[in-house]
Order: sequence, then C-alpha cells, then structure tokens
Amino acid sequence: MTPAEMEKRIVRYGDLQPCKTAFIDAHTPGSDQKENFTIIGGGVSESPDQHVHINLPHGFNIGAAGQPPHCRNSLHSHRTAEVFFVLSGRWRFFWGRWGDAGEVILNEGDIFNIPTGIFRGFQNVGTDYGMIMAILGGDDAGGGVIWAPQVIEDAKDHGLVLGENGKLYDTKKGAALPDGVGPMPVLTQEALKFYPEPTGMQVVGGYVRRYLDMAAIGRDGPVKVIGENGIIRDKPGFEVDLITRQSATDSKHSHDKPSVLMPVFGHWRVEWDGGVATLAPGDTMSVPENLAHAAVPSMTGEAALYHVVATGDPAGLTWNG
Repeated sequence: MTPAEMEKRIVRYGDLQPCKTAFIDAHTPGSDQKENFTIIGGGVSESPDQHVHINLPHGFNIGAAGQPPHCRNSLHSHRTAEVFFVLSGRWRFFWGRWGDAGEVILNEGDIFNIPTGIFRGFQNVGTDYGMIMAILGGDDAGGGVIWAPQVIEDAKDHGLVLGENGKLYDTKKGAALPDGVGPMPVLTQEALKFYPEPTGMQVVGGYVRRYLDMAAIGRDGPVKVIGENGIIRDKPGFEVDLITRQSATDSKHSHDKPSVLMPVFGHWRVEWDGGVATLAPGDTMSVPENLAHAAVPSMTGEAALYHVVATGDPAGLTWNG
C-alpha cells in the first residue's frame, strides 16, 4: 500500500466534518451546540447531513462528539457497546431514567465502556471546547438510538420530530412526516421497567478506567483495556488496547481484520510495508487487514494511543464477567 493510498484511510483531526443536526435534541436548549462526527462506518446519526469519512465495514463504528462548555448530550440508550475515551477537556457522564442514578467525571485519556441497556448522557464540564472519541459495537451500530421519552417530547416543542423510520424532520423548515410514516413512539412505562438504574459503584468500578492507572500498567507491555481478558472484561465484538511509549515496539505485526489507531497523547510514526505516516492526537487511522505495520512515538514526551480491532464476536449486550 502506497502512502497516498493509506492517506485515504487516515482522518486528520483538522479535517473532521461536523454535523450539528445529527440527533433529535439538536434544537433543544443546552444541547443545541453539540457537534457529531462519523469517522468510520455509518454511525447512528438521524440526519442526512451527517458526513461519513470512511465508509468501510470494520465490525464496529468510530465516531466523536465535540461540545463547548456546559453543552450536554441528552439521555439515550444503545443495544450494543458504546465506548468513549476523552481526547480533550473534562466531561461528566451520567445515567439512569432521569440521569440521576449516578455520574462520573473523566479527564483526558480516561475510558468508559458504558453498559448497554441504560440511559446515558454526557456534558462538557471543562472551560474550553472538548472532544470525546467513540467506539460503537457492530457495523450497523445496534440499529440506532433509543431516546428517553422526555427527550423526544422536548424536541417536539423545539420543532424536531423523529419518524419511526429513524429520520429527523424539522417542522421549523416546513418538513413533515411522509405519508405512511408515523412518529417514533416513546417508550411505555412498562418498557421503561427494563432499563436498570445501576449505582455509581457498579458502573464506575466495572466499566471506567483512568488513563494514569493504565499508563502505569503499560510500563510492562500493551494494556488490554477492553476484551475477554481485559481490565474491563467484556466481549462487545471488538477489543481495545492502550499502547504507551514504554510498550511501543517497532516490530511489525498484522491482523486478519481491519484495525484502528487513535492517538490520545503525543505524535506517532506508523510504518508499514510500503510507507510511513505520522499521526497526532485526534487523528484516526484504519489499517487494512493482513498489512504488517508498527507504531512508535515520533517525538519525546507523553505518548499513548488506543488500538481497536474486531474479534468476530457478535455485537451484543455488555458482558462483564
């Protein structure tokens, strides 16, 4: 693979194209300044305006959310894994039917494998624009987003209607539901009983890992962060490793499925049979299957990247055994 061919599989942070109308809460005060990015795969956007950077199946999706201070993402749920790591800023994640069952504050490099089947939201509580990177299980990302009832009701008051086809219609722009398409039904009280309200201890203890702790472990080799034998024990259809300066090696290796490199700290030199490229924090690189490659820091200072590869397991409910 030539450098020019590989460049088509690299999405640079500075080239990310945001969508500000991706979801039903795009007009709701407090959520109307958020930006959604679909980097690899189709993502879960409800808007035709969403730009997809790399539309190749990987067994998972890669996306991102960018928000100014105080902006929040409304309560929702997914049928498959939703993993976030903080690229920049300080973020509050909260969960439960009304968002008050528990919360955690995460900083740069921290990672959160949010349990499926619970309502969750997040808010930038830092002092500047912040970005979180997302990994969503499955090529179809679980079939979309399940919103808490109040989110759908609030959105309607501000002109957005979500159709049962999963598409958004902006009544402020004269749009209406097409013939034969009804509004997305809100969850009934009976259905809501199946959405648990786990405590902070249950969620933070089982599904959150701090970067500084992982970096300390990473002195002994790559950290298996999420996986059957990871420090977060899960089989969401992909595995996540953390590579630090101490654990990086210039020995080339390959995978039988496409893998993804996502730097969070420092600059990284990626070499493969045919070329070399340098990645910076916020860049995303899709490495083709069976291509021998290696990644090492290219400058002094703090250096860490997340590595994601599909496992072939079904993209189902979170498992924490």
